[in-house]
Amino acid sequence: MPSFLETILRFFRPAGYPGDSATEPAQITRSKVLVIVYDPVMDKTTGVKLSQYLKWHNTSDLLAGFMSDILEVSKGMVRYEIAERIEVDEFPAKMDGFRYTPQTYLDVWNRTSAPHTPQEVDYTRILQQFNILQRVSRGEIDEVWIFGFPYAGFYESTMAGPGAFWCNSPALQNTSASNRRFLIMGFSYERYIGEMHESYGHRAESIMEKTFSKLSGDANLWKRFIRYEKSAPGKAACGNVHYAPNSQSDYDWGNKTPVRSECYDWLLNFPDFKGEIRTVDNTEWGGGEIRAHHKWWFNHFPAVAGRKNGIHNNWWQYIAAPQNVRV
Repeated sequence: MPSFLETILRFFRPAGYPGDSATEPAQITRSKVLVIVYDPVMDKTTGVKLSQYLKWHNTSDLLAGFMSDILEVSKGMVRYEIAERIEVDEFPAKMDGFRYTPQTYLDVWNRTSAPHTPQEVDYTRILQQFNILQRVSRGEIDEVWIFGFPYAGFYESTMAGPGAFWCNSPALQNTSASNRRFLIMGFSYERYIGEMHESYGHRAESIMEKTFSKLSGDANLWKRFIRYEKSAPGKAACGNVHYAPNSQSDYDWGNKTPVRSECYDWLLNFPDFKGEIRTVDNTEWGGGEIRAHHKWWFNHFPAVAGRKNGIHNNWWQYIAAPQNVRV
């Protein structure tokens, strides 16, 4: 027999949302990725690429570490597979057609010249060059990961396709030929795996914000999940990408101040919360290291069976597959 509150919530459930289920299995998302690496040759006589010239990270190592981490923290719910990797010996074109050369880029990197404006990359040109919309439509790929470098002009994440919505950047227009939503991630091989998680974390924030946007009050579990002590005194949960449960400012993951949090209730008991509150500090999430904190945060995302108020208890079904989000 449903409770009075459950009856009221059902009455106000947005049209088109499916009913509740305690047993509907959590679905594994298998996603085929097109990887595009912009790593231009800086010296034609030696063949040395930008990543080598400036001693930045090897993209193969970044990919392996990142995909392994996502598999781990999603508890096997997200399984990425590289469908194709394309190495591009050029600087990507900006919105006005400008491209850096090896020398003009180094001038910017060495701060002897200002970065070109507009800084934004021409996504339309990339979509056309690599036939991306058609490949998504045919099911050959499910998303795109682009590796670039500082000043390349890529968003951390951006969404395309019919019904695309804000995903830490404006949705790409005129992309309905893909026939479904998909993500383009912008990574940098100047940074490491923790920063890849940072980009992916902002993607997750945008997608879950949209997923729960039609629900309010206690039914909006995303709003509850991201509480931290500064924003919700006495009600801290898991925080967000920038704020751990005890953070006082952006990126304050090393804060040693103990705080009472329900983060273990999310980790161990969701969706049947037991009111478990524990005192936690930065030792829980790696003492301030970016990759450790983000893995800790992702690890608390629900990944279990069932559906409540029309939303799956496995949040990874939305984060890794944005076409599942009802808009």
